[in-house]
Amino acid sequence: MSALHPARPRRVGITPLSPSFVHGANTKLKPAHVVQINAAGTYLRACEIRDRSMAGAGRSSRGAGKRGVASSSSAAASACVYYATTGVLVALCVAGAYLLTSASSASLAGSDGDGGGTVTAYRHTTRSSFAYEVAREKKAAPAPPREVELLDDAAQGRAAAEEEEHSAGNDDALDDPRGKPDLEVHGADDVEETKGAAAAMDAQRGDEREHAAAGEEDDGKDAVATGEHGGEEKEHETVREQSHEVQEHEPHLQMPQAGAVEEKSLDGGIEEESNAGQRQREEEELEQSARDDQGDGASLRREAQEEAHLGEGYGMVDHMAEAEHHATGEELLEQQHQAEDESISNQLQSEPEAHTSESDAGGEGSGEDKPELSERKEDVVDSLPGEEDLPEVSATGTGDQSTWATQADHSQQEKGRREEEAGTDDNTADTGGGQEPEWRLCNVKAGADYIPCLDNQKAIKKLRPENYRRYEHRERHCPDEAPRCLVPLPAGYRRPVEWPKSRDRIWYSNVPHTKLVEVKGHQNWVKVSGQYLTFPGGGTQFIHGALHYIDFLQQSARGIAWGKRTRVVLDVGCGVASFGGYLFERDVVTMSFAPKDEHEAQVQMALERGIPAISAVMGSKRLPFPSKAFDLVHCARCRVPWHADGGALLLELNRVLRPGGFFVWSATPVYQKLTEDAQIWKAMTALTKSMCWELVTIKKDRLNGIGAAFYRKPTSNECYEARPRQQPPMCSDDDDDDAAWYIRLNSCMHRVPTGPSERGTAWPPEWPRRVRTPPYWLNASQAGVYGKPEPEDFALDYKHWRRVVDKSYLNGLGIDWSRVRNVMDMRATYGGFAAALRDQNIWVMNVVNVDAAEDTLPIIFERGLLGIYHDWCESFSTYPRTYDLLHADHLFSKIKDRCALLPVVVEVDRIVRPAGSVIVRDEPGTVGEVEKLLRSLHWDVRLTFSHNDQGVLYAEKSDWRPEMLADPS
Repeated sequence: MSALHPARPRRVGITPLSPSFVHGANTKLKPAHVVQINAAGTYLRACEIRDRSMAGAGRSSRGAGKRGVASSSSAAASACVYYATTGVLVALCVAGAYLLTSASSASLAGSDGDGGGTVTAYRHTTRSSFAYEVAREKKAAPAPPREVELLDDAAQGRAAAEEEEHSAGNDDALDDPRGKPDLEVHGADDVEETKGAAAAMDAQRGDEREHAAAGEEDDGKDAVATGEHGGEEKEHETVREQSHEVQEHEPHLQMPQAGAVEEKSLDGGIEEESNAGQRQREEEELEQSARDDQGDGASLRREAQEEAHLGEGYGMVDHMAEAEHHATGEELLEQQHQAEDESISNQLQSEPEAHTSESDAGGEGSGEDKPELSERKEDVVDSLPGEEDLPEVSATGTGDQSTWATQADHSQQEKGRREEEAGTDDNTADTGGGQEPEWRLCNVKAGADYIPCLDNQKAIKKLRPENYRRYEHRERHCPDEAPRCLVPLPAGYRRPVEWPKSRDRIWYSNVPHTKLVEVKGHQNWVKVSGQYLTFPGGGTQFIHGALHYIDFLQQSARGIAWGKRTRVVLDVGCGVASFGGYLFERDVVTMSFAPKDEHEAQVQMALERGIPAISAVMGSKRLPFPSKAFDLVHCARCRVPWHADGGALLLELNRVLRPGGFFVWSATPVYQKLTEDAQIWKAMTALTKSMCWELVTIKKDRLNGIGAAFYRKPTSNECYEARPRQQPPMCSDDDDDDAAWYIRLNSCMHRVPTGPSERGTAWPPEWPRRVRTPPYWLNASQAGVYGKPEPEDFALDYKHWRRVVDKSYLNGLGIDWSRVRNVMDMRATYGGFAAALRDQNIWVMNVVNVDAAEDTLPIIFERGLLGIYHDWCESFSTYPRTYDLLHADHLFSKIKDRCALLPVVVEVDRIVRPAGSVIVRDEPGTVGEVEKLLRSLHWDVRLTFSHNDQGVLYAEKSDWRPEMLADPS
């Protein structure tokens, strides 16, 4: 009987799939797939019923011996089982293939659904790097790896169910502002849907940006599709061959609408495209934007042409098509109406337009170091509202109306150099023959601490023994050709600690030197604490802290009056500059300086702490400051031989000290009786008396066990004339006491000014009134820098820079001012830029160029600000990576007439810290040249602006360094 009637097949128990089963599965199944599986189950049940009927018929006919019927029944049952099993297997294959493709898509979608979702779209921001935008409605955890997603059935089931409900059950989901309008990622299957989603994400911006945004999104989506699905291409191809219907109904991966947009650096996974391909794509995008925008078509076409030729018109460059608020001409004009009167607004009605471009510079902590774009919604106004009433500001100056001689004219060395340069034609801007330079790392002994004009070993080796005695080997010796190599970063370099914490500790990896710890640690200069260098605030003369010592000085000489009468201080032999660092608490700014000598990196430590300092020495030449500049000069065991060479070094202090100002000398000859100390004290006493310096008092600090002598410079010439011996002699009338650039020391004294309109006859107003008050000695009958009477010129400059800083720099550029401490104005005039920033927690080094038509550095010091003379055809006397922000107002267009532009940009790169920035204001063509060089250095150009004859550029430095070394030098 078993042979005639095979065992009834076991019922597989397949029932029609209910909606609850579908929504509880790991992945959504389309209705067509459910129908296929249900049909297979129905067919199997029918076969089982038929099998029972046939089996019953076989049993009823056994007695009659109807074997033929039994045999037929068995064959039919076997056929039913075969076809039913085949149907089930086909259905399961179809469902399995769909599950595989859905799992792959789910890994791209991340945790879309309850978690808010995070979807990544890639795009280019600069020629040299990629960046990505992360769009999220609320903060969500990063998407887990694909293996985890496939195992997490419950979570994937919920996400799939929610997406199915949104896509199938709500036709109006895309119109719901609380929903998540999506952008298709797998290609351009539905161009209209993609454009609609882009418009929803960018509704506030206007029609002129929509098409550009869609273009950028398409590039990003292609990158996602290529990067994520490249490894699964063969698998998907097999699935598509087996189940073409599943491929047709496969849902598209979609992106939620952005609530806040944030940019972060892309660590890897995508190869950088060639520069040529990137430039071509940027040009195509700009041209497409110009064609799409009919209203401003001519303007955008002009900008595309200007982007293709950077040296020419320098229009606005657009590097980011999404998540950015752009200042159109109408928006900018609206803000101008609020700030300026109707006539100025009408004058500016035509052109202004600013676009910003943003990507993270990379480096440690880059995600937290930059503010999110959503925090920078204010349109860039820049300085246009303030420049209509001051057209000459940032311009050339008055030329023939100059009332002061330049430093270059006074310096014999500078004259010789200029005469030699006049015989050559090599002084034009050189950007590498129109090609991007091939950058290399400097191959020098100084390594990451390279200062070209202080580390010129070839020049130092040529010095004679007598030169060393006068410390000339510590002075500036610039190479014949300015360096064009880049200084490397120290290993493990990190973004500096912010002020005021930086006053007490810095990263050891940024200044990896320990010699000062060994020789000065017991005096509380600096110590090592884990990964930090810490600064207890002590010094050789104030081991128990600088604040106690500062208060001791004021109590000893009441005329000091920190922060009121005494505002600008010079600290000689500053060490790590703790004295100047703590004087900030008394509203005093201090110019600290020390040589680059065996006390390695002392000035570098000071600048890393956020304290003003330069590398300089009391040697054979004058300090780079004007006469009568400092309210007080301080020397705490600075080990300078003041009495040597006829007192030449002390006479140099006399030159830079304001009449009536104090010289505070805190050194062992003041309070010790050793033979050497006694001899020095005797020599100093005779010298200071012959200089007519008044010894006000000598006080001892019992806590620190030291003493200090307080001298005051005379305010009249009576003492000079009454001296029995004219030693040191008075300087000749043709010896300009303000000349300082490469001027050798002269052992003589300049007469004290006595006329009511001469600088130095009266003390400046108390701080802070002095910063905004025109100096009394400015002459109203003389034209200033901008052609107006000098006092009016001063006031107009201050008003101009306050407007620029308030309306543009503080809010419009996206600068995180909490990260900015050390600032340099590379071409200061009256110091208006620094004065406008005085309420910020920063300090500004005001640089007056030696070839400036007017020497305005005395005005800067008179205002209670810091400054220095410099020639930007040479390297600045500072360590690499020491400034957070450089400001260059019409510097490059002036300097490129005298020297090549490329080395100046290299010097900017040397000075600025990674993640630091530069603001360039200049002629549009010159700004374009600078931008080209900065891009080749992998700087992130954040903003370019052009209006009439004014161009503005804002860029941030990355941590990129080339791999190849330059030839040894």
